[in-house]
Amino acid sequence: MRIVFDCRYTRFDRHDGISRYTSSLVEALGRLHPVIMLINDHRQLALLPDLPWELVSAPTSAREPFVARQVNRLKPDVVFSPMQTMGSFGRRYRLALTVHDLIYYRNRTPPRELPQAIRLLWRLYHLAWWPQRMLLNRSDAVVTVSQTTESLIEEHRLTRRPITVVRNAAGRARVPSGAADRSAGPLSRSLVYMGSFMPYKNVETLVRVAGRLPDYELHLMSRVGDADRERLRRVAPGARLVFHDGASDEEYRAVLWNATALVSASLDEGFGIPLVESMSLGTPVVVSDIPIFREIGGEAALFAEPHDDAAFATAIRSLESPDEWLARSDAARARAALFDWDASAEALLELLSELGARSGRGSGSDRRR
Repeated sequence: MRIVFDCRYTRFDRHDGISRYTSSLVEALGRLHPVIMLINDHRQLALLPDLPWELVSAPTSAREPFVARQVNRLKPDVVFSPMQTMGSFGRRYRLALTVHDLIYYRNRTPPRELPQAIRLLWRLYHLAWWPQRMLLNRSDAVVTVSQTTESLIEEHRLTRRPITVVRNAAGRARVPSGAADRSAGPLSRSLVYMGSFMPYKNVETLVRVAGRLPDYELHLMSRVGDADRERLRRVAPGARLVFHDGASDEEYRAVLWNATALVSASLDEGFGIPLVESMSLGTPVVVSDIPIFREIGGEAALFAEPHDDAAFATAIRSLESPDEWLARSDAARARAALFDWDASAEALLELLSELGARSGRGSGSDRRR
């Protein structure tokens, strides 16, 4: 079976969520079965594993609806894309597309880093359900990263195709070099937030929480613009905010290791990799009470209503008890072990093998089924 994996959503310098999902999953899949990676820029290879690759047009190109004509030349049996927008007109192979979340139907502000023309198309795309249904029904199977998103896809009847959960995960936990012993509890009264500053992330609640906890620092790890930085400082002038403005992986792990907890007050997520990253290090998580965080955090996490900064502060204060913190730390590690790239790759390979067995080389097609 000839598998082609669409890696064109990989970044050049530092992963975002889709990029990390792509890189980690193709690496794990490549250990199980030969894979050909699709890229659109040689710089993407810096963040991808050492696997065979082919160069095609970018997913933002005007050629994208007909990218299958380029892919057909590779004679794949099955193609997997970590996004749902891969063009499929004229394909001669089986195709599996991925839906990570439905966030932007409820929060229609597009990612700020996208070009203006793409941002406009993004908004238009999310004004109705039918464009998503059309794309997904042109595939042979749909992949999603969580049971929560699977339920939402089914609720909104977004596809007639079978849905397979291929979970997101995090890299294997590596204790930071020179890390101090935590057998007596947390090393500092600090909190960590990893994520963007989009409105649905609700970072303002976390800043208000920090204002209620003057003996704590809130570390904001991601890159932040000047406007967002000043806006957040005005939310709670007494809050002790530390802006890392894009931490390296090593810096991120070190801050997590020293922290009391990772925190998130997000209103909506497709997954939540920072939760798994934190729990894998044994750092507890205090997060908003939304379905996806319940799915990820289980009994290990502490939950609060997204806009209830007092409830967040109370949950964090409970971790000042060394016994409570250590119990949550142990539970966090056990929970994080459920999210594993190798297991995700096995689930994906099973799906792709089923699709390949149904097709035979060249018999996949663009026709509607």
